[in-house]
Amino acid sequence: MAVSIFELPDELRLTLIAKEFPCREPQIRALATLLNPSAAPCQNLVVYGTEATGKTAITAALLASLDGDLLRHTIVNSIECITARHLYETVVARVAAALEWDAVPPRCESVSQLTVELSKMLKYTERPEGFRFVLVFDGIDHQREAPHTLLPALARLSEIIPSLTTVFVVTSPPPNNLLTTFVPHLHFPTYTKPEFISILSLSPPPPIPNTTPQETLDLYTRFVAAVHDSLSRSASRTLPSLSQACQTLWPKFILPITARTHTAKEFSKLVVLARVHFQDESLLDPTLSLAPSVTTIPLSTKPKTTDLATLLPTTARFLLLAAYLASHNPTKTDLALFSTFHHGRKRRRGGFSGITGVSGGRGGRKNGNQHRKIARKLLGAHAFVLERMLAIFTAVRTEWDPASQGKIRDGMVGGEQEMDNDIYMSIATLASLRLLVKVGGGGDVCDLGGKWRVAVGWEVVRGLGRSVGVEVEEWLVE
Repeated sequence: MAVSIFELPDELRLTLIAKEFPCREPQIRALATLLNPSAAPCQNLVVYGTEATGKTAITAALLASLDGDLLRHTIVNSIECITARHLYETVVARVAAALEWDAVPPRCESVSQLTVELSKMLKYTERPEGFRFVLVFDGIDHQREAPHTLLPALARLSEIIPSLTTVFVVTSPPPNNLLTTFVPHLHFPTYTKPEFISILSLSPPPPIPNTTPQETLDLYTRFVAAVHDSLSRSASRTLPSLSQACQTLWPKFILPITARTHTAKEFSKLVVLARVHFQDESLLDPTLSLAPSVTTIPLSTKPKTTDLATLLPTTARFLLLAAYLASHNPTKTDLALFSTFHHGRKRRRGGFSGITGVSGGRGGRKNGNQHRKIARKLLGAHAFVLERMLAIFTAVRTEWDPASQGKIRDGMVGGEQEMDNDIYMSIATLASLRLLVKVGGGGDVCDLGGKWRVAVGWEVVRGLGRSVGVEVEEWLVE
């Protein structure tokens, strides 16, 4: 009796996976053919498609169902690996765990070392005849700090190790990105409108009061079609976002039915009543749509969560204000503005004179020295030395910070050391937020001789100063 060389997986397994992931049966069967050891296993496979099309989920579910004596697999999420070396060591550790390898995975710093370690576990170790190992790189096109030869090098692994199948899950592969011979590509297209409706209709909401389950299902099917037509092209293009939109809008849509003013069969009237909700894309934001509104708060009293005055701590605000003063005030005026040696208080100059050198009366127009000066706050920011900014911060903190009460005791400000770790941590935070930009790049953040430039405008700084009770304009020299 002849033995069939080509054999697909059990039909029951494929049916269960197709039932779990509807509208993806062609992709499931093609993937099973290219990964099953008894079918037509390939060396490399590229699975591509847009976001939320089921690439990773279907691949993981199919490999889990095929896992056995002749097939082992592991999935490496490339987004979780911060460097290429981290990716190599993660691959070795995951493969060793899948094969139950007893040896401790060594350090792996290059593709050559990765090839050696995988060969020890897959090529030079006795395995059953027809054994295959599937190595899946999920999101490999988003790998950070990846060399330009990473994908071609990973594609060569299956040429050196015959029992290895490498699967690359990407979004949009460029042509000939693996720089090798024919590689099968499996496309997961975006769901169409009938597919969206059929998938979401498989899990309908609970029946509406005073209606039958069939009437609720029919109404929900038409409702999903209406949500898709109104929001899918602009703000809800993926299956999770469309499902979130339906869950958010459904209670508002059936509100007239629960109030017994309309029935489930009056779909057109229900759409007209809910038209304002179908046009509001802000309802798709879970932080806005799912939060219950107990009382109505005026818009003027709502806090702005994106305001720097709310997001930054007090020390970081003071440092940013000091950086703005250092970037817009001339260096020669620091002693006059911030020194307390002679008079015990700082001298401040409020406001600015737009015209200088003009004599009073009508005869002032005959003065040949007449000119107009532009306010420094309207000019671009200049570079300053970090040591100067910290000196300004130390000088003005005693007056700005209510906790210090304007007192300096034995080199201490408000009972705390002037230059402590909190200040440098705030400087690092401002630099990471790109509110302070280091001129020239590189170097240590704590280098007192490094040059910086403030990256915020006058309106932002004025609002930031008023949040701590400081009028920044009084500290600017015009």
